[in-house]
Amino acid sequence: MPAQDTTRRLSRQSISQDVTSWHGLQTITSYDTTRADASVDKLQQAYQAMLVQQQAETEKLTLYRAAADAARLAEWEFHNTVLAMKEVIRGQYGSDSDQAQAVGLKKKSDRKRSKRKKLVAIAS
Repeated sequence: MPAQDTTRRLSRQSISQDVTSWHGLQTITSYDTTRADASVDKLQQAYQAMLVQQQAETEKLTLYRAAADAARLAEWEFHNTVLAMKEVIRGQYGSDSDQAQAVGLKKKSDRKRSKRKKLVAIAS
């Protein structure tokens, strides 16, 4: 049997089938084995450990999503505040000022004027 790749998650279908098998085993009263890793106690412990870890993961994912939402909103708030500051700088000092350039705006005098396109006469 090839080595198992435990770095990837099992599919939900596979876990669901395992849980169904576990529930099916609980209906068999005569099950007894000498293999310690396949005993009913070991199965019960592994099942409970899986449920606890899944719950912990769900709780942490919820906290992560809440933190990601808060960070996203804070980023937007900062961005909008910077845009407001740039408008104030433009209004207070002008579009062609060094202060406008200092906050990342392009000076009005540094902008290139668009050039007119020459009409090419069609030679016939």
